[in-house]
Amino acid sequence: MWSLRVNTLKISVEDFRNRMDERGWQYEQIPWVKEGFWVSTDNLLSKTKEHSLGYYFLQNASSMIPPLALDSKPNDVILDLAASPGAKTTQIASMMKNTGVIIANDIRHQRLKALRGNLQRCGVLNTVVTKMWGETVWKSGLKFSKILLDAPCTATGTMNPRILAETSQSSIHSLSTLQKRLIESASKLLSDDGTLVYSTCSMEEEENEENIEYAVSELNLKTKSVNVKGLEYSKTFENCIRVKPSEKGEGFFVCKLGL
Repeated sequence: MWSLRVNTLKISVEDFRNRMDERGWQYEQIPWVKEGFWVSTDNLLSKTKEHSLGYYFLQNASSMIPPLALDSKPNDVILDLAASPGAKTTQIASMMKNTGVIIANDIRHQRLKALRGNLQRCGVLNTVVTKMWGETVWKSGLKFSKILLDAPCTATGTMNPRILAETSQSSIHSLSTLQKRLIESASKLLSDDGTLVYSTCSMEEEENEENIEYAVSELNLKTKSVNVKGLEYSKTFENCIRVKPSEKGEGFFVCKLGL
């Protein structure tokens, strides 16, 4: 089963449904996003004409949640601090209707190459790509009302056997340390009434709830409620969302923060 998000910068959801019907694809609406679908088909969805034209983005259903939590609007100015390969960046751009400005940042050349390719394929025009260490972006002196930090993580929520086998307490701790530095950088970039959405595809509390506890106790951030239907909140920290891994999607963690 595939999951995809219709790119409304290029095609309406209704017109894309018609295309799926014509192709005989079986599909089901993803409850929390009207542009999202689970699709069953023998076609290789990464090789279709519609994919090449940017009509849809192959995106895990759970990873569509952070842009919704950010509540992106037309004419916003948004920072995507760790943006590659661009699934969430392109989703934010479509929510903004290609208006406003997105600063899409990453540090690795190959990941930036993928990001630029996806922005071009999806017809995104409102995004500036930058190459900076996320931990030091705050030195730019810029301020943003909305920041997405989809942090580098162990990715244990993907339930990939190789990833699970290679994940150790040492790697979890190392990434948790990096994540804290990124959260601190993001907090310095946040305007007084701003919103920071933190997310990972990890199931480890050290990368998730413990980082939120750090943000609240050490950085004086506050959690905010996320109004996205069909989701469960974490039992260990107020306002944090946990999506359990399943055949329909990866495990995911999302928390909305503010000053």
